[in-house]
Amino acid sequence: MEFKDLGLLIIDEEQRFGVAAKEKIKKLKESVDVLTLTATPIPRTLHMSLIGVRDMSLLEEAPQDRMPIQTYVMEYNEEMVREAIVRELARGGQVFYVYNRVNDIDMITASVASLVPEATVAFAHGQMAEHELERIMYEFVSGRIDVLVSTTIIETGMDISNANTMIIHDADNLGLAQLYQLRGRVGRSNRTAYAFMMYHRGKLLKETAEKRLEAIREFTDLGSGFKIAMRDLEIRGAGNILGRSQSGHLEAVGYDLYCKMLNEAVALAKGEPVREEPNTTVELSADAFIPEEYIVNEGQKLDIYKRIAAIETADEKEDMLEELKDRFGTVPEPVDNLMRINILRVRGQKMRMTEIKNTGNRLQFVLRSDAKVSPDRIPDFIRSLRGAMTFTPMGTPTFTYRSQLTGMVEKDARILLSDAEMILDKMEEELYSIEKEV
Repeated sequence: MEFKDLGLLIIDEEQRFGVAAKEKIKKLKESVDVLTLTATPIPRTLHMSLIGVRDMSLLEEAPQDRMPIQTYVMEYNEEMVREAIVRELARGGQVFYVYNRVNDIDMITASVASLVPEATVAFAHGQMAEHELERIMYEFVSGRIDVLVSTTIIETGMDISNANTMIIHDADNLGLAQLYQLRGRVGRSNRTAYAFMMYHRGKLLKETAEKRLEAIREFTDLGSGFKIAMRDLEIRGAGNILGRSQSGHLEAVGYDLYCKMLNEAVALAKGEPVREEPNTTVELSADAFIPEEYIVNEGQKLDIYKRIAAIETADEKEDMLEELKDRFGTVPEPVDNLMRINILRVRGQKMRMTEIKNTGNRLQFVLRSDAKVSPDRIPDFIRSLRGAMTFTPMGTPTFTYRSQLTGMVEKDARILLSDAEMILDKMEEELYSIEKEV
């Protein structure tokens, strides 16, 4: 196909396309604008949006009268399957039963039919003759089939408002985006919909499968596709920006270093200056960690540590405190200290400090030589603290503040953190030049 003047490429259900296919279409014209639409962006696409290679817009408002889908993750239970189907048929609805193996889908269909003999059960899959598949789907849409046993061919493009119960057989074998897309086939009316994610009784789930099922159970709110995609990115990895891999974890360097290098490369490509932020170490006599009894699961604990390390503002800290309280209970003081220390570190970096530390009751702020402090303001700044602050200009410029400690460990930790926050506030306000680096 030859286009006269191709200017815009729109890709719907983008998660169904591979990199090679998308790049081939784009090469029809190198300068074409691309708009991709998907409820569950693949990790590579989401990652490119998060780091600025692509722009991203979220549609967060659900269609009118839609309700969240009630989602259950459980071992396979014939009685539960029968009960779910009978309950849906009792209110005049229909059921999807997803079984993703063609070779014995007829046996599973017979098994489901024996569980609910009063229901009309049929199966459909992509290897059927086209006219036969069309006939089955037409009969299901028209309501003559009560339960449709199907492979994942129903993942996209199906909009049947009367089908509001879905049972997924061997859900642990499906991807997170697949599970979310399949679940989206029900709940397309103002009725409450149900999704049952089932796996073999007694089966020891792989770690990634367990994470996928936990995520699909956790994120049930309308419009939660973005959260699902974020969790999928964590589980599967971001893949390659310049290669064909649309998922996969980095091995040679860590994710944070990779993102930093990539952000610098994107800024250079845009012609923006790349500013290397100095590292600031914060060493204060304060307990700052997540207690074992607060978050028992090691995976969850590592995830929370990583998210706390990304906190930069008081608002972000409050959001995290609220989430932790909701998920794990009252937040212990060491966790709160950890967040406060991280914010101090971020602020210290922006103010070009190398260290914020204490030795006994002496709280020191060590500056880099290029910190944009106004020298003529230093005397007034020191006087404003009424003898508690001294300044050493020789060698490494250092401000030293004398804290009023009590000798009580926990109370002194709070005093040191509060004093450090107060000093940074005053330095930003009174000491740094107008073009301060904040």
